Amino acid sequence: MNPLQATPDPLAPTDAPASCDVLIVGGGINGAGIARDLAGRGLRVVLCEKDDLAAHTSSSSTKLIHGGLRYLEYYEFGLVRKSLAERERLLKSAPHIMWPLRFVMPHDPSMRPVWMIRAGLFLYDHLARRELLPGSRTIDLRDHVAGAPLKKSFTKGFVYSDGWVDDARLVVLNAVDAAERGATVLPRCACVDARREANRWHVTLRDADGTTRELSARALVNAAGPWAAQFLAEHAHLPKAKTLRLVKGSHIVVRKLFDHDHAYIFQNPDKRIIFAIPYEGDFTLIGTTDTEYAGAIGADRVDEREVGYLCEQASRYFERPVTPADVVWRYSGVRPLLDDESGDPSAVTRDYSLELDTAQAPLLSVWGGKITTFRKLAEEAADLLASPLKVSRGAWTAGVPLPGGDLSTWIGASLRPDTDFERFVQELVRRHPELPPALARRLAHCYGTRIGTLLEEREGGSTLGAEIAPGLFEAELDFLHRHEWARSADDVLWRRTKLGLHLDAAQRECVAAWCAAHWNGPTANAPAEAASHRKETSWN
Repeated sequence: MNPLQATPDPLAPTDAPASCDVLIVGGGINGAGIARDLAGRGLRVVLCEKDDLAAHTSSSSTKLIHGGLRYLEYYEFGLVRKSLAERERLLKSAPHIMWPLRFVMPHDPSMRPVWMIRAGLFLYDHLARRELLPGSRTIDLRDHVAGAPLKKSFTKGFVYSDGWVDDARLVVLNAVDAAERGATVLPRCACVDARREANRWHVTLRDADGTTRELSARALVNAAGPWAAQFLAEHAHLPKAKTLRLVKGSHIVVRKLFDHDHAYIFQNPDKRIIFAIPYEGDFTLIGTTDTEYAGAIGADRVDEREVGYLCEQASRYFERPVTPADVVWRYSGVRPLLDDESGDPSAVTRDYSLELDTAQAPLLSVWGGKITTFRKLAEEAADLLASPLKVSRGAWTAGVPLPGGDLSTWIGASLRPDTDFERFVQELVRRHPELPPALARRLAHCYGTRIGTLLEEREGGSTLGAEIAPGLFEAELDFLHRHEWARSADDVLWRRTKLGLHLDAAQRECVAAWCAAHWNGPTANAPAEAASHRKETSWN
């Protein structure tokens, strides 16, 4: 008998309580971060998300933990300082899914002058305290490894530090931590109606199969991202208080363009920038665009004009041209930015605003934001709710690792996040010599110290079970279903992992068939948008 069918799913939606302290609507990074913070302060929290966790904007970012060097040009000093202050704190909290990354900016004399770039990098180095990340410096591209794939006309460059994050896993780990601290997490469960009274919210939740249930909450958090204004108007029956500007950011993935571990930031003639980032070992991620979006929320797709733009701008720098035929995957996300009446979508602020309405039962709406500042946003949101909900416990997340991120339980005292992770991989291989080295590293990146649960959970000890597709075993699929709310092949292949990039169409279908056989149907609880990932993968 399949152990998943023999054991009740501890994360099943039927476990939802009839009442709670706070209902959070939205399972992106902000909603998951707020759920974690509030649950850690002792509140009874329910988080509902109409699709999968991180199904939209929060899995469609450029995947950077960064201050935002280009925001200095728009005088966003406060946002940059706040982001830089969070950067190293986040790197320490989850060294398995985040790590430092050095960025190379080739100098194009027709763009910004040298003095302006140096001044910007000086500010970037000093706006917030750095303990881990090295500062910026000037390099000669003619004898630096990063110069090899570039056109020979680029002879001078600048190098600075930021970080990389697996964005979808960051969301899931916040949700996991929230659940472990007592929160109820309900993916594929929409809040379809919310009625406000003096002291409580009465809401109707609807599961993917159409089943509805009623729930009451002392407070409601609107963290619906691009849907935030729509949720207030259509489901909470309240006028929207802020105007969101929806900006689409599109990305392309190509076979890797260079062999070193640096990323690039390229200046474009239209004053925008794009990144070219090492991705998933075998690929290069290029993005992003910034274009106004006026279509249906959740229906955004990368269009050919955007693909052409990214290829053209990357080809201005790389010796080998990048063409649309090279694109193996593409994705886009709509960013819900605060409308500051800026004419240029690239200049719209990435800062956030939290709006607390206590005229009746508390309503907190989250407007805007970026992935780097999610923890600080969540902390400020919890602080705002503390008074009306009479919460005594204060902020706590700043120094607490995310699940799987406390590597000291395996390797002893921490030295620095990047070297700690390498020590962790070595220890994992030592303890589990049956794991192929490449598989051990991938699992270490995904799960950190939670890999112990993954390997020991199945009957018979630390067996991986059958290999369903190259590098993907039953043990991991079981773990993702039991502990990370995975309900479809797309949940596994494109969000919990990025194995979809490494498998061909037949192999991806094998995973889908296994999930259908073991998880009660091929589309059980799966969001409709998930199919877009397969449609936009252009190779087999």
